[in-house]
Amino acid sequence: MSRKEMRQKAKQIAKEHGYLQYMIERYLTLWGEEETLEFLNACEVPIRTAVRLNELKNSPEETVTALETKGIRLERVPWLRTGYYADFEGYSPGATLEHMLGYYYVQGVPSMTVVEALDPQQDEVVLDLASAPGGKTTHISQLMKNTGLVLSVETDRLRIQSLQSNILRCGATNTLVLRGDAKRIENINVEPDRILLDAPCSGEGLIPLDPSRKTSKTMADIHYCATREVELLDAAVRKLKPEGHLVYSTCSIAPEENEYIIDGILRDHPEMHIVPIDLEFGSPGYATPYGASLDESLTLARRFLPHLHGTEGFFICKMKKER
Repeated sequence: MSRKEMRQKAKQIAKEHGYLQYMIERYLTLWGEEETLEFLNACEVPIRTAVRLNELKNSPEETVTALETKGIRLERVPWLRTGYYADFEGYSPGATLEHMLGYYYVQGVPSMTVVEALDPQQDEVVLDLASAPGGKTTHISQLMKNTGLVLSVETDRLRIQSLQSNILRCGATNTLVLRGDAKRIENINVEPDRILLDAPCSGEGLIPLDPSRKTSKTMADIHYCATREVELLDAAVRKLKPEGHLVYSTCSIAPEENEYIIDGILRDHPEMHIVPIDLEFGSPGYATPYGASLDESLTLARRFLPHLHGTEGFFICKMKKER
């Protein structure tokens, strides 16, 4: 397909499906027409509600029994020990007694997977950057069994309220909330063993949850987000202790906010390298998006895509600092 033909095809598909043309052009370049149409159709299908059972407050077995007694149907996510798809059968997921008691957290499958990929250990020091509303922070505390220290960094004063509320509800007692710019974490007097950066992004992967994103972001918005993501990730790399691990994730499907960011970090920080994620999920990251030649190890990163995995779009990459 010539460039002119591709633009004409993108214009036609964009009009039919209600997207901005530049988005369809990028999808066609990444995937071709057939897979692009599969992606667009999948974005019209509602994402299944999922929950993480919170072992800090109740045993998973007891929570499953309590929810199933209410007629709530649960199906375990294969690679997540406490992650379940949940059909609430008319209940509001956030209005049950079990939710108010902190027995579970309503959380997307990719968001749960991010923390499992980080694999925090007991008695470590972990930084969670851009952390509100707290799903990942409380999940980290759960995996650490409330030992060690979780520093939860958030810049937005209003979002901190929901963060603190969820930390309290879930019983995450090893957590300290810090309000501030995550780009300035060099001022925090700790040496973290692990850092999670679920970076603020364009949210292009959230179209199945928010159809307005079909037309709400321009290419300039993606470039703006990418600039901020580079700054945040660079600060995280500098703060991470030698032999420490860092997980970078976004709810964007744009290579400009994912693989391109990581490729630049690997060039600027030779002490960093991508490591495999010891979970069976998603599909490999892109080493040649749009025909570019990026670091081959990017195939160790993982992607969620609606048409392949039935979730919102997401990107997860795990790295280790050698020195």
